Amino acid sequence: MAKERIEILYQDSDIIAVNKPAGVSVTHDRSGKDDLIEVLQRETREEDLRIIHRLDKDTSGIILVAKNKEAQSKFCSLFEESNVKKTYLALVTGCPESATGEIDALIIQSDKDPRRMEVNSKKGKEAKTRWQLLANFGSISLLAVRPITGRTHQIRVHFSHAGMPLAIDPLYGTNEPLMLSSFKHGYKLSRNAEKEIPLIERLTLCAYQLEIENHHFIAPLEKKFKAAVKMLTKYNPKGLAAFVNDQNFQRLLNAEPLLLDIPQ
Repeated sequence: MAKERIEILYQDSDIIAVNKPAGVSVTHDRSGKDDLIEVLQRETREEDLRIIHRLDKDTSGIILVAKNKEAQSKFCSLFEESNVKKTYLALVTGCPESATGEIDALIIQSDKDPRRMEVNSKKGKEAKTRWQLLANFGSISLLAVRPITGRTHQIRVHFSHAGMPLAIDPLYGTNEPLMLSSFKHGYKLSRNAEKEIPLIERLTLCAYQLEIENHHFIAPLEKKFKAAVKMLTKYNPKGLAAFVNDQNFQRLLNAEPLLLDIPQ
């Protein structure tokens, strides 16, 4: 089996910004696979790499790693003090009734299943998520999402709570892969294919933009996430007009800053 590789987007004497693939854990897990730090140490020959913040294992996108203790302390403080602007892309089920919105719902770890978080209006911790509709494909929508707080699974829990779970999310929604046949009218299996290959079969969440101090990082979309967005755009009844601002479609494909109006 080929060893996992990580795309390095930027590095200096203090930090490395990488585009983490879905399936790579930020910390050790039970899979036995190398975690993010181990992969980066192998690729960069840097020995003192340190975690600054986290992404779920099955979330792809931008993540920062410190090269020394001082940088870790500095950048961790910026995250803890909310001096960071994070923008995620989320493919969710259904479509919101408005173009922008905010979910303000307290979150706590579930007593019944320690893997899950849940909304609890009495015991939960503050959690706030703002979002903007990028495209309405019909049964699925593409949102730009900005978590104001940083609770575990916050985006996943909040959108499930709001009745718009991620299109694929084994913990808070469905584990069914996204198939082209589910939305392309008149879909036919190609002549030589034995079965349909999913467009994407993992968590439909991507950490797309990260703004911190004088840095602005963008993570190019993972191959399957990009394919899902392209096919949803091509085969929905409205075509490119499904995008509220059609410039954002090309910006996503080119890994460029999105045109957004999400309040701070």
